[in-house]
Formats: sequence, structure tokens, C-alpha cells
Amino acid sequence: MPRLNRIIETALYVEDLDRAQTFYETKLGLKPMLQTRTLFAYDVGGESVLLLFLRGQSLHTQSSANGNIPPHDGHGPLHICFAIDTSELTAWEERLQQHGIDIEGRMSWDRGGSSIYFRDPDGHLLELMTPGIWPNY
Repeated sequence: MPRLNRIIETALYVEDLDRAQTFYETKLGLKPMLQTRTLFAYDVGGESVLLLFLRGQSLHTQSSANGNIPPHDGHGPLHICFAIDTSELTAWEERLQQHGIDIEGRMSWDRGGSSIYFRDPDGHLLELMTPGIWPNY
């Protein structure tokens, strides 16, 4: 069987790209790779891409001379997790507090590692995770 290597892109759907841009760039420090009127793409750790789509704007096939992208969209609060170094957990907690972002949950996992949970302006549940939780992280 052919192998899947990793997840390259993760997508969230947002109501306001400018509001999302302020949150992800200013508060989480992500660097933009692409910005259009309906899509912002961010580099996450040099290994993956976070796509922010304007909700409802990708419901039709998008075609170009190079091919096409089938319709997609999402509703409701979704969940994504960012990997962080254990040594930076406290700094992240302080950064979130400085930006007025409430930490909604904390977890110390049986295998080791910790997670903190908070929300973006669209209600998506974001997690910061230290190593040791999964066999592969």
C-alpha cells in the first residue's frame, strides 16, 4: 500500500478574514504565505500550512488553466492543534494572557506532555501541545 507521509494543510473557515488575520498574525505570530480576497495561508513551523477560507466562498468548483479545486466549506467550531516545545508552554500561557485570550482547558496526558486549549474569534478550539502525548509526538 502507498504511504501517507504527513498532513500538509489544515483548513478553517472564518466569517471575517481581517479579524482572523489580526488574531493569527498578531496574537499567534504566524507568517502569511498567500492572501487573496477569500483565502489566507500561513506557514506553521516550516512544515505545514494553515488555510483560512472565508466561509461560503469556496462552495463552487474553482477552475484555472492548471486544473480545478472541488467545492468545500465548513460550519461550526472545529479543532486544530499546534505543536510547541515543552520549554515554551509557560511563555505561551503568558502570551495568551497578555492578548486577553482565555485558556478554557488544560490537560496533562498519561503518556506525558501537556495541552492548553483556547478559541479563535470564530469559536474554533485551538490547542497547544507539548511532546509526549502520542507515540509519534
